[in-house]
Amino acid sequence: MNPFDPVWQIPEPLSTLDVRVDDDTVVKLRRHGNPDGPRLLLTHGNGLAIDLYVPYWSLLTEEFDLIIHDLRNHGWNRVSQLDGHNVPTLAADQDRILEAANSHYGEKPAVGIFHSLAALISLMSPAKGSGYAGLLLFDPPLCKPTRTSYEDFDASASRTAAAARRRTERFTSMEQLIEVVSFVPLFARVVPGVFELVARTTLRRHGSGEGYELRCPKEYEAQMIDYASAFAVGINFDAFRCPIKVVGADPMLPFSFLPTLDLSDVLSVDYDFLPDATHFLQLEQPQECAALTREFLGMLQLI
Repeated sequence: MNPFDPVWQIPEPLSTLDVRVDDDTVVKLRRHGNPDGPRLLLTHGNGLAIDLYVPYWSLLTEEFDLIIHDLRNHGWNRVSQLDGHNVPTLAADQDRILEAANSHYGEKPAVGIFHSLAALISLMSPAKGSGYAGLLLFDPPLCKPTRTSYEDFDASASRTAAAARRRTERFTSMEQLIEVVSFVPLFARVVPGVFELVARTTLRRHGSGEGYELRCPKEYEAQMIDYASAFAVGINFDAFRCPIKVVGADPMLPFSFLPTLDLSDVLSVDYDFLPDATHFLQLEQPQECAALTREFLGMLQLI
C-alpha cells in the first residue's frame, strides 16, 4: 500500500450548522452518528482539528448523536482576529455552541468530550458545566498550584510555544507534512494512518492555489500555549455543576507535550489514566478511549 493512501475515511456529516460566536467568528458544527442516541459534543487540542480524531469518534457513531466542531481558527473554520484567540474567548464559545446545538437539534442531555486545550477551555467555562450531563476530559493541561510544579509547567509551556513559532506554515504538498510528522516524538505511538490524517485535517490549499498552509496559523497555536500556564493552576473542580471524568496520559512515561498531572487526590473528580498512552491517547488507543466513554455514559445512566 502507498504510505500516503488514506487509511481513515472522514464521513460526510448528516447536517451542518453555522454558529456565530461573535461579530467576527463563525464556528461550523457537524452532526454525525445516531440522532436518536445520547448526545456527545466533541472538540480537539491546540493546532489540530476534530476530524483528526476520527479513529476514536468513528467508533461511537452507531450508538451516539455526535455534534463535532473545530475550535475557532482551526479546521473547517475561517481564521479571525488573533486578539480574540485566547482561553476566556474560547471558553465562552463553548457555552454558545452548546446553546446553539440544543436550540437547533433539540434539547436532551449532552456530554462534552474534550481533549487537551479544549479540555482546559471547558474547565474555564463561565457556566461551570451546568448545561452538560457530564464532562469527559482527555489529558487536560493542568498543573498543581505549587511553586515547583508551576515552574516546571511554565518552563515546558514556554519551550512548546517557542517550538510552535518555529513551525513551517507553508508546504508544497501534503506529503511534505506527512514526512515531518513521522519524525515527531509526540506522534510516535499513534495508530496507522494518523500521519496522513494530520496532513488532511490541519492543512488547506493556500489562497494562491499553490501548495498548502496550516489551517491554524502557528502564531495562534503558540499564543494559546503562552496562555496555558496562567490558567492551568486556576481550576476549582468543586465549583462544577456536573460530573467530571479525567483520563490522563500514563504518568510513568516521559511527557512529550506538557507534564502529565495525576488528579487522584482530587476527591470531586473521577480520575484515571491509560497505561502506555501519551498526550495523544485517543489517537494511540482509540478502542480503549471508546470503552472509557461508554463506561462514563453508563455511570451517568445515559446508556
